[in-house]
Amino acid sequence: MHTREEQIKAFGRLLDVLDQLREKCPWDKKQTNESLRPNTIEEVYELCDALMRDDRKNICKELGDVLMHVMFYAKIGSETGDFDMADVCQMQADKLIFRHPHIYHPSQVGAENPKPLPYVPEEAAADEARREFSDAKTSEQVLQNWEQIKLKEKDGNKTVLSGVPASLPSLIKAYRIQDKARNVGFDWQKREDVWQKVHEELAELESELARDDKERSTNELGDFLFSVINAARLYKLNPENALERTNQKFISRFGYIEQHSIRAGRPLTEMTLEEMDALWNEAKQTEK
Repeated sequence: MHTREEQIKAFGRLLDVLDQLREKCPWDKKQTNESLRPNTIEEVYELCDALMRDDRKNICKELGDVLMHVMFYAKIGSETGDFDMADVCQMQADKLIFRHPHIYHPSQVGAENPKPLPYVPEEAAADEARREFSDAKTSEQVLQNWEQIKLKEKDGNKTVLSGVPASLPSLIKAYRIQDKARNVGFDWQKREDVWQKVHEELAELESELARDDKERSTNELGDFLFSVINAARLYKLNPENALERTNQKFISRFGYIEQHSIRAGRPLTEMTLEEMDALWNEAKQTEK
């Protein structure tokens, strides 16, 4: 792996390339925060795809694309005089230091070379955070402290759930909402208790479906899905990853059926459900 000096040099090289493109390339010159936003979303999803496949080469490539977008927004910020890449890095470092009082003292925010604890606190506000949150020993304790520390930040979230982006996909948003509520103690005492809620929500959904009430059925479907996501969280399963695995399995198995129909010269529309089901089971066997 590269030394710290080599990494800094490579980062500087990328900054130089972006500066040159912003000055000389017609496409790069015309970009704005608004025009870049859809591309950024696409790049993040491409990174997520590579992560899901554990494709190390493409993870590296897609990380570069996402990093370039971060740097591009910082470049635009420097042109308007609002912030630059150094501000982005310093703000992130300060935020991490403040949110990890079990490693750093919060009064070290802004320090050029912050040192891990032990540290002798001087400021009253820092003393309070140090006493309250510095005893985290496990990842669970760190997570529980995280949300409470964020509420104490000067420019941080004003409420526990205000930090959940409104534009998040609904499944991920539901998980994050539940996780943030858990971090301040709003959660099931025993994870097994969640199944009663799941069964209750399923029964209510079935009841509304039987009445053929689309509006109420939609509401109950949302409640049921929310409860299933809650169950997954309590059992430390990631519902987004789980659903994507199932998506990929379905794509693979359905592709097996489709390829069979192409080889047989028969359109899928001419195959019976029984024939497709038999091929589906064949596809499952090939996965074992």
